[in-house]
Amino acid sequence: MKRIYPSAARVMAVMMSLGFVLSISSCKKEGCTDEAATNYDDKAKENDGSCKYAAVENGEITKSGSLTANETWTANNIYLLDGKVVVTDGVTLTIEPGTIIKGKQGQEAAASALIVAKGGMLMAEGTAADPIIFTSELDNITFGEKVGTNLTKTDNEKWGGIALLGDAPSSTENGDKVGNLEGIPAEEGYGEYGGDNAADNSGVMTYVSIRHGGISIGEGNELNGLTLAGVGNGTTIENIEIYATLDDGVEFFGGTVNVSNVLVFYHGDDGIDIDQNYSGTVDGFAVIHGDGIGTDEGLEIDGPEGSTYEDGLFTLKNGLCKNEGSEGSAADFKSKAQGTIQNVTFEYGSKPVKLRASFDESCGAKSDAAKYVADDRLVFDNCNMSSIEVYENADPATCISETAAAQTAAEGKITISGAGGSVDLSTWSWGAAGINGEI
Repeated sequence: MKRIYPSAARVMAVMMSLGFVLSISSCKKEGCTDEAATNYDDKAKENDGSCKYAAVENGEITKSGSLTANETWTANNIYLLDGKVVVTDGVTLTIEPGTIIKGKQGQEAAASALIVAKGGMLMAEGTAADPIIFTSELDNITFGEKVGTNLTKTDNEKWGGIALLGDAPSSTENGDKVGNLEGIPAEEGYGEYGGDNAADNSGVMTYVSIRHGGISIGEGNELNGLTLAGVGNGTTIENIEIYATLDDGVEFFGGTVNVSNVLVFYHGDDGIDIDQNYSGTVDGFAVIHGDGIGTDEGLEIDGPEGSTYEDGLFTLKNGLCKNEGSEGSAADFKSKAQGTIQNVTFEYGSKPVKLRASFDESCGAKSDAAKYVADDRLVFDNCNMSSIEVYENADPATCISETAAAQTAAEGKITISGAGGSVDLSTWSWGAAGINGEI
């Protein structure tokens, strides 16, 4: 039988081709690049998310810097945030029910916070029986507990908070749909939020309690308990407690995310703060604040800041805002606030719900909350409050008669004696305020 041998040239060509493929493959070798992992591969050039870590029973694990591969935080550990921990683009952080996360106290550049960058994903799915708890390192809460014993509702500014940054539209000051989160230098790269994807998905937060936060992350910029910046309506956020935070409880910078069952308890600034043309729905909320912490508004609502994206309308419905002392006021609807407030009760004694009015040099009405009430762009439906007050956005006021006319027009549009919201505070019996018997 005659054997046929390939030519030397053909053999050489095949070998060179294989060598080329192997060379390319070696350049792009993927694996685990985290030296702390049990399967760390020193030859891997790209992290493929396969890193595995040794189990630590009832231990404390410190986290800092950027997460560049998928991670799962488990309930048999307590996690300590040392500075800003950033879930980067393409990475998913999963947190098991019952997990406790504590933040260190550092100020400004050293402030601790969990930041989910645009394109990152947070899967924090707690339960009423096993909520996920974010608190301060000073809190003596430990494994298997839902509350500590050494911090109270007036203990705030002990760490930062949580920020989710998404790709949904926001109306930022420069007329664009994209902004950069306050307090994070633009050159850091992870503070950008906003875009064109209204259905963007930043993950899931359910049965999450965020406690004792609000520390400064930059000059004049305290981090809110929960910041939602450009977060899309593909994200699920429900059954949330914000307990004892220095700044706002929840602040929306644009976005379209829908939020349900959120309690803000003893905040230093505003309970729910809406900015930059947020156009989602908050359904089922309670804001409760008291004396001794410099508290401000139950609701502070602004509209679009730029000219590119101006059409979004928010909805706040089925809610309660109240104070337990003399400090704080019901609500302030300010710059171009536009949307619907439905079935909401404001319990502040004789303190009014405020509507801002702005005028040009000839005292002609400019776009603002009072004008939008007259134009049916800001609607109050079946709400209960002591009164409304239109005030001029000038000090000293110059358009006295025009402000009085705006007051009369608003009183003709808003019924203050509606049924209001029926809110069952036991909804948050699983959180700190419920367990401590404070609601």
